Amino acid sequence: MDKVIYRVIYNRKKKLNAEGTALVQVEAYLNKRKKYFSTNIYIKPGQWDDKKKVIKSHPNKKELNLFIHAFIIDLEWKELKAWKEGKSFLLNELDSKIKQPQKISFLEFYQKESTTVSIKESTQKNHLSTLSLLHSYKKEIFFEDLSYEFLCDFERFLLSKGQCRNTIAKHLRHIKRYVNIAINKNLLDLDKYPFRKYKIRYSDSTRIHLTPEELSSLEQLDLSGQSIITERCLNAFLFSCYTGLRYSDIIRIKYENIVSIDNKIWLVFLSTKTGIETRIPLSLLFQGKALGIIEQSRGSSPFLFHIPDNSNVNKQLSKIRLLAGIKKKISFHTGRHTNATLLLYNGADITTVKKILGHKSLQTTQIYCNIMDMTVVRDLENINKAKP
Repeated sequence: MDKVIYRVIYNRKKKLNAEGTALVQVEAYLNKRKKYFSTNIYIKPGQWDDKKKVIKSHPNKKELNLFIHAFIIDLEWKELKAWKEGKSFLLNELDSKIKQPQKISFLEFYQKESTTVSIKESTQKNHLSTLSLLHSYKKEIFFEDLSYEFLCDFERFLLSKGQCRNTIAKHLRHIKRYVNIAINKNLLDLDKYPFRKYKIRYSDSTRIHLTPEELSSLEQLDLSGQSIITERCLNAFLFSCYTGLRYSDIIRIKYENIVSIDNKIWLVFLSTKTGIETRIPLSLLFQGKALGIIEQSRGSSPFLFHIPDNSNVNKQLSKIRLLAGIKKKISFHTGRHTNATLLLYNGADITTVKKILGHKSLQTTQIYCNIMDMTVVRDLENINKAKP
């Protein structure tokens, strides 16, 4: 009995589809007759090695080549079965009821990328929180599921969970990031980009800040009977109010970052978020109150502050603000907003505030432009007071 000869063929019709890809097929040849079987694998011309008859330059080339190999073995098994039974074998006895290539899971891809790429631990935690929500929304999500309708449905799902608009925008930005990575790795065709029509929406958020009176109530707060952690959290928060530092920078500040320049005490450090060197004249800000906290926090450790993670610090601040009689809800980032607000209110130039906050662009600092209206009101009130 003659043996069937199998050959892998790419783009037999010499024509690419609208996505710029063509089909990989298996050719079966027996007694001058041919039959073709679709593998349902579509790749671009540059991803095919015509000499070796294998897929190359594809992020899943190993898996796809193994699939094609298994595809041919399955066809050969049918032929072998007939040979063992002593029967004649014809090509039309072969069928294409072969297991199709396994769908590629977007959730698995997201998980792998978020845990292997070099990103900060806090950023990774944020990205994984989005992945957890995706799992809650749907147990399995494949790349072919990603569409404009999918994003709209997921947005509605998050709204039903009580998520605010800007939090939803954050999760969608994370999804967009990994969709873009998938496109760069040829796992998703650019023509199927789900964010082409979908626009991530934001809402104007109110940036909570403390008034001078509220800040004073925290400065005078007696924490007798409270834990040392509570005291440390309050000191770190006040330091943020005086310097405008983010939580990510506060926890990394060392005593070596406190330097003397022209007989004045400065805080000099590289921002964790932007990588920009920031110089803050501690003795000239808020009557040098940050210097008192430095002395109070001094210990054997090279780090200035020893506080819990941001979430637990915010829980401590929730307790602290109640003890101080402050009604508005605050977080650690409120300290940064308070710093910018009070500096502008007291007449500091916006470019000076930009330098202190370590913003790359003045436009970022201008989110506090509403404070300029407060300054106008203050100046006009002072003029009225000056009149006889």
